[in-house]
Amino acid sequence: MLFIMGITNGRKDFDHNQVMTCPICDSYGSYRVFMTYTVLSLFFIPLIKWGKRYFVETTCCNAVYELDPEVGRSIARGDDVQIRQEDLTRVVERGYSVKRCKNCGYTTDEDFEFCPKCGNRL
Repeated sequence: MLFIMGITNGRKDFDHNQVMTCPICDSYGSYRVFMTYTVLSLFFIPLIKWGKRYFVETTCCNAVYELDPEVGRSIARGDDVQIRQEDLTRVVERGYSVKRCKNCGYTTDEDFEFCPKCGNRL
């Protein structure tokens, strides 16, 4: 008998609409809420999920925050929850952090101290 088993990582996006002002780039945007997890599959059927973590990504500058697990579970259940700044912990990960110049609006994901377009401090 042949068993096909595997352990993979997964992501589930939630439909949560909340308008906010970003503390990083001072622009209006909204939150995209998603959950990451690890899953054990048997014959491509997911059996067990563990390591669930909830994250929020902003639509303005794509900053990523880890969300408080209680708030994340409430959103996953479909509850109408407002995300507060106290519920978020900034995740600094290469490729997610985007810097925006407050003077000219230039955006970059590079680790510059000064704007390459106008020369002002980012």
